[in-house]
Amino acid sequence: MVCLVSRTGRQSQRYNKGRRQVVGCIPYRLKISSDGTITDEFEVLVISSQKGHALMFPKGGWELDESIEEAASRESLEEAGVVGNVERQLGKWDFLSKSRGTFYEGLMFPLLVKEELELWPEQHLRQRIWMKVDEAREACRDWWMKEALDVLVQRLYSPSVKPMEEDKTIPLISIC
Repeated sequence: MVCLVSRTGRQSQRYNKGRRQVVGCIPYRLKISSDGTITDEFEVLVISSQKGHALMFPKGGWELDESIEEAASRESLEEAGVVGNVERQLGKWDFLSKSRGTFYEGLMFPLLVKEELELWPEQHLRQRIWMKVDEAREACRDWWMKEALDVLVQRLYSPSVKPMEEDKTIPLISIC
């Protein structure tokens, strides 16, 4: 039997100069028009917080036994139920955790979504919503995630940069 489970606990997570390192993704896809053709516009996927009061992009602790790309992919799978290609890092932000009152280091990546799963580990804890970029920027709770979204938009609309075509999908299925 194969099942998907979220990793829990902070004892195996990475820290940099006392700051917990969290890694996340901005899942995105190209928008499909009403006639079924792919457009030049894209949508991003936001998720609700566990308590459902805020919207954000999937993110969480970077474990000692995984690469940064594996962590980003795992968080997108666990929290948003999407898998895809993790692309070049958008940046690194230092931010204050509202719930813990400590500083964190946040690293964000774009994730070109290849598959949206029907079942995923946190499906009963979170809602996922595809939005236009301007809607997502307005709805997103965290300033640093908004800045990461701005970097993604600039990158995707730059004439010299297009989404990566090679498949860097990282399988992250736990065996029970």
